Amino acid sequence: MTSMALNVPLKMDTKDLQIKTLTVERLIQPLILQVTTLVNCVRDPSKNKKGRSKRASVLLASVEDATNNLIEKGDQIAKDTTILKMELTEAVQDVRREGETMRVTSKEFTDNPCALAKRESMVDAARRLLAAVTRLLILADILDVVHLLQHLTAVQNSFALLTKVSNEGDLNSAYQKFAQDLNKLDFLTQKRQQDLKSPSEREGLAAARSCLKQTSPLLYSSFMAYLQHPNITALQAGRESVHDEIQEAFAVISDAVQGIRCPMSNSILAVPSLAGAIDEFENAIVIDPLAVHEDKLRPLLEKRLEGIVSEAAWMADSSCTRDQHREHIITECNAVRQALQSLLLEYMSNAGYKERSDAVNSAIENMCKKTRQLRRQLQKAIIDHVSDSFLDTTVPLLVLIEAAKSGNEKDINEYAAIFREHASKLVEVANLACSMSTNKEGINIIQLAGHHIEAMCPQVISAALALTSSPKSQSIGSNMEMYKKAWEHHIRLLTEAVDDITSIDEFLTISESHILEDVNNCIISLRGSDAETLDRVAGAIQGRAARVAHVVSCEMENYENGIYTEKVMKLVKDLEGFAVAEFVTQVNTALERISIGSATQFDDSDFVEASRKVYDAVHDIRCAVLTIRTPEELEDMSDLEDGHDALSHTSVQTEGKSDRAKMIELPEEEKAKIAEQVADFNKVKGRLDAEIEIWDETSNDIIVLAKKMCMIMMEMTDFTRGRGPLKNTSDVINAAKTISESGNRMDALVRQIANQCQDLSCKQDLLAYLEQIKLYSHQLKICSKVKAEIQNLSEELIVSAFDSITSLILSAKNLMNTVVDTVKMSYIASIKIIRLQSPSAALHSVVMWRMKVPEKKPLIKRENPKDLSAVVRRGSTKKKVHPVKVMNEFRGRNAP
Repeated sequence: MTSMALNVPLKMDTKDLQIKTLTVERLIQPLILQVTTLVNCVRDPSKNKKGRSKRASVLLASVEDATNNLIEKGDQIAKDTTILKMELTEAVQDVRREGETMRVTSKEFTDNPCALAKRESMVDAARRLLAAVTRLLILADILDVVHLLQHLTAVQNSFALLTKVSNEGDLNSAYQKFAQDLNKLDFLTQKRQQDLKSPSEREGLAAARSCLKQTSPLLYSSFMAYLQHPNITALQAGRESVHDEIQEAFAVISDAVQGIRCPMSNSILAVPSLAGAIDEFENAIVIDPLAVHEDKLRPLLEKRLEGIVSEAAWMADSSCTRDQHREHIITECNAVRQALQSLLLEYMSNAGYKERSDAVNSAIENMCKKTRQLRRQLQKAIIDHVSDSFLDTTVPLLVLIEAAKSGNEKDINEYAAIFREHASKLVEVANLACSMSTNKEGINIIQLAGHHIEAMCPQVISAALALTSSPKSQSIGSNMEMYKKAWEHHIRLLTEAVDDITSIDEFLTISESHILEDVNNCIISLRGSDAETLDRVAGAIQGRAARVAHVVSCEMENYENGIYTEKVMKLVKDLEGFAVAEFVTQVNTALERISIGSATQFDDSDFVEASRKVYDAVHDIRCAVLTIRTPEELEDMSDLEDGHDALSHTSVQTEGKSDRAKMIELPEEEKAKIAEQVADFNKVKGRLDAEIEIWDETSNDIIVLAKKMCMIMMEMTDFTRGRGPLKNTSDVINAAKTISESGNRMDALVRQIANQCQDLSCKQDLLAYLEQIKLYSHQLKICSKVKAEIQNLSEELIVSAFDSITSLILSAKNLMNTVVDTVKMSYIASIKIIRLQSPSAALHSVVMWRMKVPEKKPLIKRENPKDLSAVVRRGSTKKKVHPVKVMNEFRGRNAP
C-alpha cells in the first residue's frame, strides 16, 4: 500500500461494517464457515455423551491459523501505510484480543461440548471475532479506495493543468500527461467495478469510464480549435460542455467507489416498465374469494389500472404515434376499464365462498384477454415508432455538416433545429421501447446511450456553428469530424440496444407493412408527377430495406451456420444486391422523366414490378426467419399481422381485408370439420417427416424436393385456418404452381431411377406413383383456382368456399401420401440398381442415399433454469443390515 498522503476527501464511514466488495466477502467466508461449523452443535446437549471432539479441535486449529494469518497481514498493512494508521492498528489489536478470547472459550467448549453455558460463551466470542475481522478487512478495502481516489485526484490535477494551457505545445504535453494518468485510473476503476457487489455502483463506474474514454479525444480537439480561434463563441460553449461532462464523470467515480449511489444510476433504476406493470396487474386480479373486501380490493385494482392507462395514454399522445394506433390504444384502454368493473362485480357476487365460481373465472379470463389486447396495441405502436425513427439516423447530422461547410448561418440554424428534434425523437422512441420491455440489461444500455446523446447534441451543434464561422479552418474541421464519429458511435449503440429489446418477428411484420404503404405512395406520386414526394418516399423504402437487411444479418449472427442461416442470408443478399438496386434504377429513370415533362408518356409497369420485387424480397426474408418458429409463436404473430394485411403477395396495390383473415370468419361447424381434415393431413405429414428426416439431403435432390413440397402444402393448409405466410388466394395459386414445378423436377429424377432399374415390379410402381403425383398436383391447382374464384365473387358466397377448402386439404393429403411412397420406392429401386449391375457396367447413381449423421448431444445434461426451483426430494438410501442378522436369516438346503 502506498504511503503517499494526498488531501483526498473521504465520504465513507470507517465504522460501517457493511461488506461492499466481493474480495472482502471471499476473504471472510472461510472463517465464517469454520466458526459456524464449530458452533453448530446439536440443540439438545442432554442426548449426547460427554467427551472430547476430535473434529472440533481440528476446526479450532484452523480458526486460529486463519486469525493469525489476518493479524500478520494487518500488522504489515498498518506498518506500511500512513492513512488510517490509528484505525488499522486498533482493528488489528481487536482481532488479536477477540482471537485469543475465541481460542480460550473454544478450548473450554471442546473439552465439554455438552455444557450450554460454555457453548453460549463460544458463540458470543465467535460473533465478536467475526465483527473484528470484518472491520479489519473493510478498513483494508477503504485503503484501496483511498489509493484509487489518490489516482483520481492526480487525474483531476492533470485535467486542471490541461484547461489552463495557452499554446499548442503546452496542450500536447498536458494532454499526454492527462492521457497517461487517465489510463492508470481506468485500470484501477475497472478492477473496482468488477469487485463491487452493488449493481448500481458497477453501472455508475461503467458509465463514467465510458464517458471519459469517449470524451477525452473530444476534449483535445475542442481545446485545440479554441486555442487557434478564441474569438468563436461556439467553440467556447463546446469546450465548457465537454469540461462539465468530464467533471461529472469524476464525481460519479468518486461517489461510486465510496458506495454513494450516483444520480445517473438512480435515473436508470427509476425507469418505469409498462410491461411489468401489466404483468403485476394480471397477477393481482387473481384473488382468494375469502380474502375479497370491496373497500380494499376496488381502490387497489383501480389505482393500478389507472397507472397503466395513464402510461398508455402518454404513449398514445406521443408525437411518434400514428393516428390509427392512437385510436386503438384508447379503445383498448376503455375496454380494459369495463372488464375490470365486470370482474369486481363478479368478485362481490362470489364473496364469502371458498372457491371461485365459473363466472369469476370467466371474468378473470376476459380481463387477461383485454390486457393482452392492450399490450399488443402498445407493441404495434412501439414497433411503428422504431421502424419510422431508426431509418437514416445519420442523415440529419450529414445535412447539418454540409450546411456548416457552406457557411450559411440561416441554414445552419434551421438544420440545427432539425438535428435537435431528430435526436430528441430517437431518445423518446428508445424510452418507449424500454417501457414495454423487461430486459433490464438492455434498458440500462439504452438509458446510458440516451444520456450520452442528450449531452452530446448541443456539443455537436456548437461544433457545426464553429465550422460555419470558419469553414476552411483545419482544426475546426478536425473537431467536427471527431464529433461526427462520436455521434455515430452513440447512435449505433442506441440502435443496437433498441433492436436487442425488440422482437425481430414483430419488427419484420411492421416493416413489411410500411414498405407496402410506401410502395403505394411511390406509385401514386409517380402517376401524379410529384417528383419531391417520389424521391422522399423512395428514399424511405431504401432506408427500410437497409434496416431490414441489417437487423436480420445481426440476428443470424446469433445462430450457428447452417441451412437456416444460409437461406436467410441469401435472401438478404438478393434484397440488397438485386431488388433494391433495380428499384433505385427505376426511381432514377422516373425522376428523370418527370424532370423533362414526359411522365405522362412513361410506362410505369417496370417501376411497379421493381417495387413489387422489393416488397416480395422483404416478405420472403420474414417468412424465412419464421421457419424455425413454433406454432404457438406463429399464432401470436398472426395477431400482429391482422392490422397490416393490406396488400397481396402478388399485387402491391390490393387493399382491404386479406383472404386469410376471411377464413377466420367461417362458421364454427365448418371450422371444426376443417380442423378434422387438417388433423388427418398432419398424420400424413408425420409419415413424410419420419421418412425424409433419416436421409442426408446434401446430395439427394429427391429429399430436398419432398421437403419443399411438404413445407408449401403446410402453408396452404395453414391458410385455410386463417394463419401462415399466405395472405390471399393468389398466393395459394402461386404455391400450387410451385408444388407442380417441384413435382415435375421430382418426376424427372425418379424416371431416371426407373429407367436404370431392371426390377420390373419396382419400375412399374415408381411410374405409377409419378402418375399419381401429376394427378394430385393438377387437382391441387384446380382447387386453388376454384377457391380463388369463389372468394372474389361476393361477400355473400364466401361460406360456399368450404367444399373447395376441404378439397384442397384432401388433395394435399393425397399428394403427400404419394410423395412418401415415391421416396420409399426410389430408395428401394436405387438399392436394387446397385446390387444387380456388375462393376464393369455400373452407371452413376442419380442421387446418393446416405443416412443423416445424428445430432450432437451434450455429454452432461444441462439443467433447465425453470427446474431449479422445483421441489428436491431426498433419494432412497440403501439400508445397511448387520452381517449377524443376515446369517441368522440364512437357511441351508436341509432346513425345513
